Amino acid sequence: MDDSDLDWDTICVTATAYNSVVYQTQNNPRITAWGDTLKPGMKAVAVSRDLLRMGLDHNSRIRIEGFDSVFLIKDKMHYRWRNRIDIYMGEDIEKAKNFGRKKLNIAYIFDKDAARK
Repeated sequence: MDDSDLDWDTICVTATAYNSVVYQTQNNPRITAWGDTLKPGMKAVAVSRDLLRMGLDHNSRIRIEGFDSVFLIKDKMHYRWRNRIDIYMGEDIEKAKNFGRKKLNIAYIFDKDAARK
């Protein structure tokens, strides 16, 4: 698949932030649901499972409104959440709290060929 088969699509989601600390996660706070190891400084997000069904799957790239970097989807959230991303902020709990919860647009790579099938 070359770049002509890819396009960025945009949706509005609720964005929050999380950290690699025991009380915010299950089991090992650095290991994601897919088994990836998180390290402070990584540009990673967790997504609600309804977004997984839209094609925002493990290691998909997304852009988040207000951020300059491209993030990788490295984790998935609990089943109770819908239309939501959780931005990884390492161990900086204060930074995550200050981020809070907000509605943001995210852009994700959309495979035009898959949509035609």
